[in-house]
Amino acid sequence: MPWKTLDDMDLAGKTVLVRVDINVPMEGGRVTDMTRIDKIRPTVDDILAKGGKPVLLAHFDRPKGRVVPEMSLGHVVTALEGSLGRKVVFGSDCVGEAAAAAIAKAGPGEVVLLENTRFHPGEEKNDPELAAQMAKLGQVFVNDAFSAAHRAHASTEGLARLLPSAAGRLMAAELKALEAALGSPERPVVAVVGGAKVSTKIELLANLVTKVDHLVIGGGMANTFLVAEGIEVGQSLAEREMAEMAREIRHRAQKSGCQIHLPVDVVVAREFKAGADSQVVSVLKCPPDAMILDAGPETVKQLEGVFAGARTLIWNGPLGAFEIEPFDAATKAAAQAAARLTREGKLVSVAGGGDTVAALNAAGVAADFTFISTAGGAFLEWMEGKELPGVKALMG
Repeated sequence: MPWKTLDDMDLAGKTVLVRVDINVPMEGGRVTDMTRIDKIRPTVDDILAKGGKPVLLAHFDRPKGRVVPEMSLGHVVTALEGSLGRKVVFGSDCVGEAAAAAIAKAGPGEVVLLENTRFHPGEEKNDPELAAQMAKLGQVFVNDAFSAAHRAHASTEGLARLLPSAAGRLMAAELKALEAALGSPERPVVAVVGGAKVSTKIELLANLVTKVDHLVIGGGMANTFLVAEGIEVGQSLAEREMAEMAREIRHRAQKSGCQIHLPVDVVVAREFKAGADSQVVSVLKCPPDAMILDAGPETVKQLEGVFAGARTLIWNGPLGAFEIEPFDAATKAAAQAAARLTREGKLVSVAGGGDTVAALNAAGVAADFTFISTAGGAFLEWMEGKELPGVKALMG
């Protein structure tokens, strides 16, 4: 890999500025999902083991360059201490005297958390002066926030230019998994892309058809591709104005030898609600007063065959309206098939995106995938083939 990791750095006696993503959901002053906090522990533990003092830099919510008390990182200190099993010293600013005092106060084995970087307007503007003030606080920079790597901010890109830098354990694992999925994968490669709208994933689809052997399109996006082929989809969600773009993506796929897979049967209903009366019909026979809300069992059976013949799977987005039963069936069944092949050592499976993670958790198979990315925008931009500023900066 063209970037350094913690294994390449001498951290003994050094203050290590660590960019993390602990932008976690909260309710009533309590953290409701610890996933992002729990995932930074390996990096923190390794820095301490190598004799360094970890100083965490992070954003929280969108204060837009103002101090907003409800968006203070002070609210996550208790959850952070519980996860890390260590005392966390909180600094009321991420630069200046308050930050320096918190760092000085932390003893051996303790961790420092500095205040929300986005309280400063210079953070999102990647202000060199703000980055320089942050850099004064430490001797080494470690970026462990892949989920923020698509942003050129002072604490993600600017700092990496000013201090000896490395990828943290989570960042390194993410980059390694994505390289295995799209950079130099074992073939054949299958990509599953679902979701509501083609318009939000044009760049993704255009890039994937030049990189993968099979592209499975699900969710509302599939309806748009069906419309582009002259197939009636009744009252289904579909972007009819995107039909020409769908045909262009199919043309690109044919030129590059990528096979596109659309549903062959679908689950339709007249209402979009839990437990609504539904039926399975051929994709060619959607009733004019019904909506397509999931892929059907024959489609799932075909996908299982595609997965069985593949070596690498990359997944972003559900195959249907997975939030509501019974329209979660195709996503669950396909995910379970991928998980089984992964457990058997026949498939490298990488998934990412909020809906995808939720769907895999609902299917009970998240732990079986080779790697699940907690990054949203950064994961998508990587799949789109874009350069991520926070990653590029680590390469020097």
